[in-house]
Amino acid sequence: MTDVFADLVGQDEAVVTLRRAAASAAALLRAAAPAVSRTGAPAAGGAEPDGGHDDRDALAEQVDGPGAAGDPAGAAPGAGMTHAWIFTGPPGSGRSVAARAFAAALQCVHGTGCGHCPGCHTTLAGTHADVRLVVPEGLSIGVNEMRALVLRAASTPSGGRWQIVIIEDADRLTEAAGNALLKAIEEPPPRTVFLLCAPSTHPDDISVTIRSRCRIVPLRQPPAGAVAEVLVRRDGIAPDVAEWAAAAAQGHVGRARRLARDPEARQRRDAVLAVPRRLTGVGAAFDAASALIEAAEAEAAASVAEVDEAERAALQTALGAGGTGRGAAGAMRGAAGQLKDLEKRQKSRATRAQRDALDRALVDLAGFYRDALTMALRAPVAPVHTDTAALAGAGAQKWDADGALRRLEAVLECRAAIEANVKPRIAVEAMMLALWKG
Repeated sequence: MTDVFADLVGQDEAVVTLRRAAASAAALLRAAAPAVSRTGAPAAGGAEPDGGHDDRDALAEQVDGPGAAGDPAGAAPGAGMTHAWIFTGPPGSGRSVAARAFAAALQCVHGTGCGHCPGCHTTLAGTHADVRLVVPEGLSIGVNEMRALVLRAASTPSGGRWQIVIIEDADRLTEAAGNALLKAIEEPPPRTVFLLCAPSTHPDDISVTIRSRCRIVPLRQPPAGAVAEVLVRRDGIAPDVAEWAAAAAQGHVGRARRLARDPEARQRRDAVLAVPRRLTGVGAAFDAASALIEAAEAEAAASVAEVDEAERAALQTALGAGGTGRGAAGAMRGAAGQLKDLEKRQKSRATRAQRDALDRALVDLAGFYRDALTMALRAPVAPVHTDTAALAGAGAQKWDADGALRRLEAVLECRAAIEANVKPRIAVEAMMLALWKG
């Protein structure tokens, strides 16, 4: 790895902004504690003076020049250091990758993300003592979890640089959790930085009050060529396989990697793309819906089974399971509530995993109907699924552009319905009937 931003694919403008902010942050540390050693350990009396993020923004202006922050050419404000950031972009654009890379750049002891120092290495590995990562396993992030996180984030950085909180999928914050986070962002500790990841800054994804106190870093869907290049360079995947996977994943780096390396992922994709051929009647539509739901459930169950078992075994051991001493049986009888709470969290995680697996299938299906639509319109664009291009072409001739568009809309409406907590089976069955009827 040449630097911490090496895996942020196709986001050159964002990288320039984040590097400039990391440089501003490093300058702030030097100004606040002139005696800080080259290894990042603060000297006596080197604590940051009061002033919080106002001092950071003032120093950013000194470092970057007035109005230089948001644009590499110095034409727009915004790239200086501040205490709260929101990374936005479509799925697969690298929101969490950007947040982690920026956290590593802030903890870098040699520059703005060298990729080799202990600060960079431990941050990217997830073991840095001053970097906390929140990855929601269930359907939402609750207020208790957020309050505990905010309390811990208020502590002084052990390494003398920054206390960093990364919240992936910040759009899953409950209203109460968002309010708890807002309080911390409004009155941030002197050296705490909040990095939030969300699909957009729409009020449905992030509250207006939180958004107004954060600097926005927009990311775009990376081009397929850039995704293929990183698969070849980083993962050693053959160029032809990488190009196919990048196109099939529609710019989603994680999905492209899975398709290129996991035969089961390719089999699931093949089964999804066979759906249009199977829709020959009402019965076939319901059968296809059942098959899609069952495949998503099986994939989700397999992905969480090992973690669930390990968590349950660890909790039972902590509660004294298998013990023979006095009071061991009584301790287990009193542990029913904790086991029930664990089962509730695991059920929520399984539901989230099922919906994620189903959404991946719907994205593949939407890609197929997108191909049919572009072929019906004779648009000069490459197909998403090159291996089913002939089938999409036959569909384009049979349905014409209006029919292909209606089917594509049916898939997108199904995704939106599931996101709005409609029962997945009901949403998928309605979609399959719409695809059959056209």
